[in-house]
Amino acid sequence: MFECEVKNWQGEQAGQKTFELRVAKEETAAGVVHRALVRQMTNSRQGTASTKTRSEIRGGGRKPWRQKGTGRARAGSIRSPLWRGGGVIFGPKPRDFNLKMNRKERRLALRTAFASRLDDLIVVEEFGDQFSRPKTKELVNAIARWGSPIDEKTLLILAEKNQNVYLSARNVENLKLIVADQLNVYDLLHADKVVVTASALEKIQEVYSD
Repeated sequence: MFECEVKNWQGEQAGQKTFELRVAKEETAAGVVHRALVRQMTNSRQGTASTKTRSEIRGGGRKPWRQKGTGRARAGSIRSPLWRGGGVIFGPKPRDFNLKMNRKERRLALRTAFASRLDDLIVVEEFGDQFSRPKTKELVNAIARWGSPIDEKTLLILAEKNQNVYLSARNVENLKLIVADQLNVYDLLHADKVVVTASALEKIQEVYSD
């Protein structure tokens, strides 16, 4: 059971919020979260880098010059890897970098990573109704009132996408906005502060509680 205070739009304490997430044991927590982080970062690789071997390059079928008598080193093809414009030895080819991880283990890692940020977690009341239109300055000032300076990397988690809040947040350099069901280990660990609305916290419990 975890407990944290809830702040209102003005940054004042407006109550307490408790939530419960089953996390990994202390001795295995770091390993589980690390595997999930490595999996996420590895799976984000496209794996499309490609080079041509000497057999794939056009031309070079004819011997450039005769074997003996020219005074030059012998050569069999202008597409030799030793030549400019030739093939590449052991170069990259398209490949799949995907790593597998059991669904239960992924969720356990996600819950553990979220719970590990409790000291940097800021729970706030719903504030979507404060934005009748996109207003970046108001959102930046609100985040600062809640305790996350704009020079720090902030992860803002909402229960569902609010278009005005999204448009207000998208141009802020150190601010990333995600929806509760898009939670991921990298964003949780990368941020200096994690700001989550009370309804998003309930949704995280509902979606990721096994």
